[in-house]
Amino acid sequence: MNHIFGPVNSRRLGRSLGIDLLPRKVCNLNCIYCEVGATTQLTCERKEYIPTTAIIAEITEFCADPERLNRVDVVTVTASGEPTLHSGLGRIITALKTMTGKPVAVLTNGTTLMREDVVAELSLADVVIPSLDTARPASFRKLNRPATCLDLQEIIEGLVHFSKVFTKELWLEILFAQGINDSDEEVQALVAVIRRMTLSRVQLNTVARPPLESFALPVGEQRLKEIADLISSGPDAPRVDILTSGSSATDKVNPVDSGRFPGGATNREETLEKIIEMLKRRPCTAADIDRTCQMGGPEKVEQFLEPLVRSGQLKKQSHGDKLYYQ
Repeated sequence: MNHIFGPVNSRRLGRSLGIDLLPRKVCNLNCIYCEVGATTQLTCERKEYIPTTAIIAEITEFCADPERLNRVDVVTVTASGEPTLHSGLGRIITALKTMTGKPVAVLTNGTTLMREDVVAELSLADVVIPSLDTARPASFRKLNRPATCLDLQEIIEGLVHFSKVFTKELWLEILFAQGINDSDEEVQALVAVIRRMTLSRVQLNTVARPPLESFALPVGEQRLKEIADLISSGPDAPRVDILTSGSSATDKVNPVDSGRFPGGATNREETLEKIIEMLKRRPCTAADIDRTCQMGGPEKVEQFLEPLVRSGQLKKQSHGDKLYYQ
């Protein structure tokens, strides 16, 4: 399947089946911290980049297997770029809700919520997780490197409006990069926007995987805690989570039945295919892969993948104190 991957184990959402709406990195941002790589098509054009019928056909095929569907907690609509640029988003969310019977979450960079059609389509979802990394134009240009068709104030007003009309779970994610958007002035500007929004929670993140640009540096956990305290202070403040502070209960999945190949697959090829689909979308550590595939520990994952590294099919890259497969 080209547009469905997983289920993968998500700290935020549990066992998540991913739906990738774009064939390449089509986006209206080219963020310095992006783990997927450089934007190949920087655009604000909304159109059918992949035939909607092809994506729905894959969803239909997946749902024909009740055993696979039972392993899914939530379906997450995402993309290598910005999923709301796909004009078939509403039809795809409707198909997912109808065929899977699972909650549908959408990950978005939050830049298109000034559009009435996007608002209407996202309102079909159960959870929407938009991003807003900065409320100041200079850092927006430096951190997110937007297409010229975007205006930060319009984006902010779209987010505020959407937060008032969306009646389900809305989680705002903010990614901090050292020396760019982590100062007190930057945080206070973000807090001013958050105070205008109706949110279920705010989630703080930093550069945790190998970024597009080497100068995209992580913010320390102590600073993230200080920022969390600033955001969560005051009446009616939303819940604040720090996403980089380690594993949560949703990282834990049931071990597979004995006698099957590690990863819950019936053969090595199926396990390898699952891992490759994960790595196409983001770099992962051996521990990340093991949490999803249950291969018996990170050491087993390393042994399994080492021949692919030697052959050049995969590569390893250090970031911080971790080693990532790409």
